[in-house]
Amino acid sequence: PHECEECGKSFSRSSILTKHQRRHRFQLHPPLTMQTEDVLPHPGRPYECEECGKSFIRSSNLISHQRIHTGERPCKCGECGKRFHTRGNLLMHQRTHTDEKPFRCPDCGKGFRQNSNLTKHRHFRCPDCGKGFRQNSNLTKHRRIHTWERPYECGECGKRFSRSCHLIRHQRIHTEKPFCCPNCGKGFRQNSTLTKHRRIHTGEKPHECEECGKSFSRSSILTKHQRRHR
Repeated sequence: PHECEECGKSFSRSSILTKHQRRHRFQLHPPLTMQTEDVLPHPGRPYECEECGKSFIRSSNLISHQRIHTGERPCKCGECGKRFHTRGNLLMHQRTHTDEKPFRCPDCGKGFRQNSNLTKHRHFRCPDCGKGFRQNSNLTKHRRIHTWERPYECGECGKRFSRSCHLIRHQRIHTEKPFCCPNCGKGFRQNSTLTKHRRIHTGEKPHECEECGKSFSRSSILTKHQRRHR
């Protein structure tokens, strides 16, 4: 902790202590022409938390904020007894009991408990199917399903893909086998292929025939077997 030699008050960071000490200097030696910025680091936010240095426009906001440091939670939910720092947080919580969703999307009618969730919901929406995304980059990737755009081309065989991750996975066919069997050391290009291979060692047969109850290690073998019953 960083302690003020003038008044004995302690702070979590030296930078906050420095800001605090300016007030003592101002009280002892006020400038001839008093400027707000000489006293406060944030002229537009005169109410500063001495614990963390965050500033606020209103004193009521500072009081609510300080409860984070003191742990005070004066706002209690009458339904479940849970307590909150501010009345706003309590009101948002109470909607979980009433299932109230006052913020509705004008596009699809879906309701939300918080306006921030509605904003996220509406941010990036696919014009083809209506699916929403938080980031425009994810919407761009999604729209390739509708447009059939495949901008990522394999330099080895010319095959194209809608996403770079799909291209990287495909390129292992030409180069590497990163998934190795711990039993025999055999390498595979995909983890799913390794999983199927390991059933040789474990004897696992998860695919069961509903007709006769016989089990198989792979679904393709089960399909061939089921043709016999037809």
